Amino acid sequence: MLTRRCGVLGDPIAHSLSPVLHRAAYAELGLDWAYDAHRVASGGLGAFLDGLDPEWRGLSLTMPLKREALPLVDRLSDRARLAGAVNTVVLEDDGTRSGDNTDLPGAVAAIRERTTSPLATAAILGGGATATSVGLALADLGVSLIRLAVRDAARAEETVTALRAHPAAPEVVVEPLEGGQWSIGPDLRAAGSTVDIVVSTIPASAQTPELVAGCADVAAVFDVLYAPWPTPLAASADGRVLVGGLDLLVHQAALQVELFTGLVAPLSVMREAGERALAARSAG
Repeated sequence: MLTRRCGVLGDPIAHSLSPVLHRAAYAELGLDWAYDAHRVASGGLGAFLDGLDPEWRGLSLTMPLKREALPLVDRLSDRARLAGAVNTVVLEDDGTRSGDNTDLPGAVAAIRERTTSPLATAAILGGGATATSVGLALADLGVSLIRLAVRDAARAEETVTALRAHPAAPEVVVEPLEGGQWSIGPDLRAAGSTVDIVVSTIPASAQTPELVAGCADVAAVFDVLYAPWPTPLAASADGRVLVGGLDLLVHQAALQVELFTGLVAPLSVMREAGERALAARSAG
């Protein structure tokens, strides 16, 4: 029987927790599959794909390859096309490549695992590919107003366009994220404006005390990072709904496992493996 190979590609990649999650899943499913991390810099994805042999079944993509993959696959899922980003490539037996985006449904599952409250207004800090996927997930969940806080509005144009193209047509307002500061704003707060969930896609080092304080009135916090953990924003969420990067990573990885294998992913086994790995890193 053909041994299957899968892997995660990106740059940097040494920190990735994906090998831990996928290996745990394959072991639990009784599959003798390999899954490794491969450093592939921007511009190198095409050559990597062209060099794969029939043993390869699937790839997980992270920065900076999610958008680079779009013209390199033969088929795109509707959600990958909507997001303008591919984080999953399935290498079919006929030699074709299918591109998908499991970040979007993974974010929906991660949020709904932690809260079933209705969500109407959201703030997203950062405007990259992950912000796009999570923003689209929020639109799926009923969010009709997305406040996108970015340092450079021009660089967030792809994200704004993708969010506005969602079938629900959410309103997208671009706001400045300057000097590590963002908040609901006193004028809006006085007018009764609320934000139901704040999503951070920015580094922990950019989460200044001023920014954290500006998010204090938001009922739910979603930080897409899983290391270092807790981030300043996550640490401030005591008593509030908190969705973490490990939640997102596990749910999107479980969907990848199912796309690669055709089997139901062992979600709890994958989460426990991730938690052990992060605990070991912290102890080290």
